[in-house]
Amino acid sequence: MTSELVTISPVDGSKLLRRPYLDAAAMQLALDAARAAQAAWRALPVAERGHILERGVDAFVAMKDRVAKEITLQMGRPLRYTPGEVDGFAARARHMIMIAEDALADVTPAPIVGFTRFIRREPLGVVLVVAPWNYPLLTAVNAIVPALMAGNAVILKPSAQTPMAGERIVEALVAGGLPEGLLQCVHTDHEGTQALVASPLVDGVCFTGSVAGGAAVERAAAGRFIHVGLELGGNDPAYVRADAQLDAAVETLVDGAFFNSGQSCCGIQRIYVERSLYSEFVDKAVALTRQYVLGNPLDAATTLGPVVRVAAADAVRATIADAVAKGARTLIDTRRFELDQAGSTYVAPQILIEVDHGMALMNDECFGPVVGIMPVDSDDEAVALMNDSPYGLTACIFTQDEAAALAIGERLQTGTVFMNRCDYLDPALAWTGVKNTGRGATLSSVGYEQLTRPKSFHLKSL
Repeated sequence: MTSELVTISPVDGSKLLRRPYLDAAAMQLALDAARAAQAAWRALPVAERGHILERGVDAFVAMKDRVAKEITLQMGRPLRYTPGEVDGFAARARHMIMIAEDALADVTPAPIVGFTRFIRREPLGVVLVVAPWNYPLLTAVNAIVPALMAGNAVILKPSAQTPMAGERIVEALVAGGLPEGLLQCVHTDHEGTQALVASPLVDGVCFTGSVAGGAAVERAAAGRFIHVGLELGGNDPAYVRADAQLDAAVETLVDGAFFNSGQSCCGIQRIYVERSLYSEFVDKAVALTRQYVLGNPLDAATTLGPVVRVAAADAVRATIADAVAKGARTLIDTRRFELDQAGSTYVAPQILIEVDHGMALMNDECFGPVVGIMPVDSDDEAVALMNDSPYGLTACIFTQDEAAALAIGERLQTGTVFMNRCDYLDPALAWTGVKNTGRGATLSSVGYEQLTRPKSFHLKSL
């Protein structure tokens, strides 16, 4: 195990901060403290837990400007957008608090004379939340707040790229009144994370990250029979039908492809357009893409910041080169974006046409501002191409015919079906995926199911 993390800012390559990694003894103390705090916390009424967490959310929102700038410096999203992640954190947290009493209520079957029967949802115990860097608040809150509301303790392991995000969450929620040890932020490397997953003091895991990372978590948990929730990769598709409102589709999908420099598991990477609209859609998408401003994310005019690190930028450029070598054509002249140079974290947005599913762009996850566009001739062809992927997080359909969207959505292998929008999480709906995107669900009342275990009570009167 290495001794510390060092966060390199993608903004300018500077060393932003250092944090020591917990050694095995310190990690054991953290787990013991979580176990001790959880025993008392689970005894509190759900409403009282909610009051405490509401105060913590208020404290977090009060830190918005500070937290937003820290996120920008750590992972590169333009400062004009990062305050929105704090707002999203608060909205999701408050929704999960609001629905908790109903979601955690006893389930009572039809009555039988002489018997009292019900199912009670009990907390798992100590839940490990492993959060990524691309949305360090939004991915974390999906598990942290419902886990706490369900009566669990939480160990939060943030990404080494965004350690301050995890620290601020704990700082604010503890300020709201959480008992000492109930929510802790720990810094450790991959080996240390695997040790946490394997620890007998951890009763459940919520992991967001790569497919390879999810496989490593599964291996570490093998034989323990604990819940392991996995939200992994994506290569999300969109279908623009002939009856779509074209301008709305272009605006929504260009933003869905390039927001956060394309570093979103539910970002749009593949667009299929009905042939009669294809040329006009492409022309409008190119015109809109040329308006992006690639620059220092601290500048107010910047709409596209750097990707997270040089290696990530190189991977994006390699994906584009692979597609071009196989016959694709790029439509954006990257010379318009002066910061896009070899060895830089700054990557220009790119649209590719004449693409096919033999290209990595259309088959693998590409975490960058790149999208491929293909013409299609029917709903059937669009569905077949949308499903031709090892991933299945979200898929979107642009149409004015809701019945058609529902019929197409029924056939799609995905966790969420959108109509006329994309790249969005509704906390009232389950966030889930299929295939290599992972398993389990967060958010909505369904999200409470994986953070609790059912216990049946069957009481006979004599």
